[in-house]
Amino acid sequence: MKQTGALLLSFILLAACGQEPATESPDAATTSNNASPSIYASAVASSGRTEADRGRDAARKPAEVLKFFGIEPGMAILDMFSGGGYYTEILSHIVGPEGSVTAHNNQAYAQFVGEEAALRYADDRLPNVDLLMAENNELELTADTFDAVMMVLAYHDIYYVAPNDGWPKIDGAKLVEELYRSLRPGGMLAVVDHYAAAGSPRESGNTLHRIDPEIVIGELEQAGFVLEASSEVLRNMADDHSLSMAAPEVRGKTDRFVLRFRKPE
Repeated sequence: MKQTGALLLSFILLAACGQEPATESPDAATTSNNASPSIYASAVASSGRTEADRGRDAARKPAEVLKFFGIEPGMAILDMFSGGGYYTEILSHIVGPEGSVTAHNNQAYAQFVGEEAALRYADDRLPNVDLLMAENNELELTADTFDAVMMVLAYHDIYYVAPNDGWPKIDGAKLVEELYRSLRPGGMLAVVDHYAAAGSPRESGNTLHRIDPEIVIGELEQAGFVLEASSEVLRNMADDHSLSMAAPEVRGKTDRFVLRFRKPE
């Protein structure tokens, strides 16, 4: 792997595995579920979680984010580009033994996270988690399978291109169509990503590892999804959106959007 390509590839992978600060959101409590808020705090407080994961919690605010998305016990969830499994483990605790989480990765992610994922899933410690290995343009999912699909810091990767490093150009329309098809009617698509400046081109996903949320909304609505709600729980107004998400000045501190989409009944 060439050094430049390896550094670029590490940026997209660090996006899924790094830390991020957040601010309180006025609409974070607007959910469509009936689950007790305590299930989210309990999942985050689970004694089996690693210190490394706990160190990310204050910035990621997983309890608030997953409450906003309306994750409930018994759900079947796809964690797309799940990386080392930070969110996968919390989701596993929330959905419980009657639910399931499918943790997707490709070879690029798997090689990068390596031991983190191996330790997380060792000895069947998360028995309701299934691992799915599929490359970017080879994902095939069973129709009407999932209640929710999570895409955390991953949507912009649709526009990342590094074929020599195991990341060929993604057929974005095909990927979104596959995710739509995999959701049950009424299912939810959760998107968290780094803000790009308003009006930025799609190529910002490749150059800055950011994306304008209006691009995300437009593409997902064209595919049939309905934007149900947004949250400001992960906003950081000190980020002016001009730097790569991996730049030292903003790494782990980027401004992020949180969008909840629904597949119509």
